[in-house]
Amino acid sequence: MDFTFTEEQQAAVEAAKAVFAGVAPDGVPSPALTAGAVADDFDRALWSRLADADLLSLLLDDRHGGAGLDAVALCLVLRESAKVLARVPLLESTAAAVAVQTYGGEELQADLLVRAGRGELVLTVAANGRTGHDGAELAVTARQEDGAWVLDGLQTAVPWARNADFVLVPALSTGTARSVLALVPRDHQGATLAEQISTTGELLGELHLDSVRIPARDVIDADGAWEWLRNLLATGTCALALGLGERVLGMTSEYTGKREQFGHPVATFQAVAVQAADRYIDLRAMEATLWQAAWRISTGAGGALPASGDVAVAKVWASEGVRRVVQTAQHLHGGFGADTDYSLHRYHAWAKHLELSLGPAAAHEEALGDLLAAHPLG
Repeated sequence: MDFTFTEEQQAAVEAAKAVFAGVAPDGVPSPALTAGAVADDFDRALWSRLADADLLSLLLDDRHGGAGLDAVALCLVLRESAKVLARVPLLESTAAAVAVQTYGGEELQADLLVRAGRGELVLTVAANGRTGHDGAELAVTARQEDGAWVLDGLQTAVPWARNADFVLVPALSTGTARSVLALVPRDHQGATLAEQISTTGELLGELHLDSVRIPARDVIDADGAWEWLRNLLATGTCALALGLGERVLGMTSEYTGKREQFGHPVATFQAVAVQAADRYIDLRAMEATLWQAAWRISTGAGGALPASGDVAVAKVWASEGVRRVVQTAQHLHGGFGADTDYSLHRYHAWAKHLELSLGPAAAHEEALGDLLAAHPLG
């Protein structure tokens, strides 16, 4: 397998670096310094710069004003965004837009995609379900009635729900027992939001749906749509974990190279070097499994297991790896790592949020075991 990036993908990375160069992690609102939510909205100024750089339309076809790139390109940009703790719904809005492009009807595409690519419309996805442990599609039921779909249920921890224009909600059709995706406007009759707060201090939404009627054209009922979207969201979250982990290990290297004990930089001590080397190995494993999963999603290539198997492996490494990287960083920074004048505590909070979003590694290992049982190798 050749994971060499194309010129277009590399150009997307350079554009992302230019945009994110203006973001100071020290200026990101800190949950340790703020009671309640750290802000009422995401970084709209950064969102506008991403739109101006055509990074919000990266995966859209040229007929929708996009560059027509793939999940690998998105993950490359997300990796850069995590290094500066970018407070924007880049993953959720892009993933929802591409789901509409891939599986939605022509009318829905025409209404949404150009505006989403320009940053004029913000989309998000309710992918957590009731508890974060069961499939999100099980938390909401959908039934067809008089040419519309009626939704009932609850989705928790919806990212950026209070600021997005539409929430893409997975639900289980009572008529066919298949998953559908319904595009629910933020202010819609029967849809209410309760406030939740993430470990990063950002606002999340608990979305209550009580007989919410959605026109049939705003509901995607194509086979495999939710599974594909779920895999893209998970892989994108792995990219965020990788970018955050790489920046944190870089911060640790810089600090231990300057901090001296007994007249020598602590980075020269064997115990410190070994711990840093272990975390470097974690990051390289996170990277290799990420690109494998992103490649499977992008190309639709076959394999011994479905693409969800590669995604499960990437999630195992990302969930455990980002936790180990940040814990080691805190340990090697000593008390300085907890200083709220230093940005490491912000990275720690964001890493915990990513770890919780990915879910426990043991659950992904179990899912991988089920796939192996269903698809014996060789």
